[in-house]
Amino acid sequence: MAKTNGKNWLRAKGSASSKVTFLELFFDLVFVFSISQLSHALAAHYTPQGAAEAALMTFAVWWVWIFTAWVTNWLDPDKMPVRGMLVALMMLGLLLSASIPEAFGDKGLLFAGAYVAMQVGRSLFTTYAMTRVDRANTLNFVRITTWLAISGVFWIVGGLLEHEARLIAWVIALAIEYAGPAAGFAVPGLGRSTARDWDVSGAHMAERCALFVIICLGEAILVSGRTFSELPFSGLTSVVFVTAFVGTVAMWWLYFRFGHGRAAHRIEHEETPGSLARQAFTYGHIPILAGIIVHAVAVEFMFSHPHETGDLGIAAAVLGGSGLFLIGNLWFKGATSGRMPLSHLAGLLFLILLAFVAPFIEVYLMGILATLVLIVVAVWEYRSLTGTEAAPTLH
Repeated sequence: MAKTNGKNWLRAKGSASSKVTFLELFFDLVFVFSISQLSHALAAHYTPQGAAEAALMTFAVWWVWIFTAWVTNWLDPDKMPVRGMLVALMMLGLLLSASIPEAFGDKGLLFAGAYVAMQVGRSLFTTYAMTRVDRANTLNFVRITTWLAISGVFWIVGGLLEHEARLIAWVIALAIEYAGPAAGFAVPGLGRSTARDWDVSGAHMAERCALFVIICLGEAILVSGRTFSELPFSGLTSVVFVTAFVGTVAMWWLYFRFGHGRAAHRIEHEETPGSLARQAFTYGHIPILAGIIVHAVAVEFMFSHPHETGDLGIAAAVLGGSGLFLIGNLWFKGATSGRMPLSHLAGLLFLILLAFVAPFIEVYLMGILATLVLIVVAVWEYRSLTGTEAAPTLH
């Protein structure tokens, strides 16, 4: 239980205090740049190695953001020291984002240094903020800082290495960090955290993640609008533009119509909200984020190679963006509703079937079909859940 003293930088308990602050929204602006950099980097280096590198950086960007979201679930951004910490993280995040295109080139050490400074620096600050205020969470953040410091060694070493050696070192670093929550951040002599230690505000966590999804969807909108404005006007570019827009809207609908609200309500009434938040938000949102980024890349390919056929890489982007997004929503909604949405499983099956015919159809037609799958899933879910949201059956 938090005590009240002059150094208490924690949020007060209650629904009003769980609202996302303007500073948190301001902080998220850095990640608009990050998402843009990630999608452009993947589109520019669309090879197996380029995809692996983009995936690793996506995991890193999400991890630094979600860890900050967890921290601001406890710390009050209206307190001046917390504001200072978030502004410092913004500056480091800007350096991180700016280095993304050359993270596996000349700016590897800049990327690694900014990332480690954000992760370790934020955790050290939170440890200090919890001292003499929340004893249990002080111990939690000592454990977290230990894990992040160990992974930070691999980040920095990777920044000093080159090519495949850098990729291997950074994969090890990410593996350590992603294993941390599942392992309870166990540290010899300090024990491990339990689900009951993570008393989070479900409304705050749900709203923070929803806003991040909006950022990602905004990048997809920007890609389609910017590319359309740069190309000569024609019937084909108009069809691709409408397809990209409708596909993005379908993604928005699938996430927000039933997923977001139910998740916030469920986690608020969960006996161990930290465990559910870790499953639904910390891990479950990763394929949602990846799906939207790949969708943005697919939009670029639909504009630049509309009549291409037989390119399995482009087909993987066009169908994979929708597929990853559905997998993420399947995970997210399954964790927060207690049942797997049949509509999403069917959508994934449709996409798999489309993969067999993808080599024989043009890219823009494949994009139309992938968008139709999302629309079918959205309509199916809407018709099955409207008025029967409490039904314990598959939908």
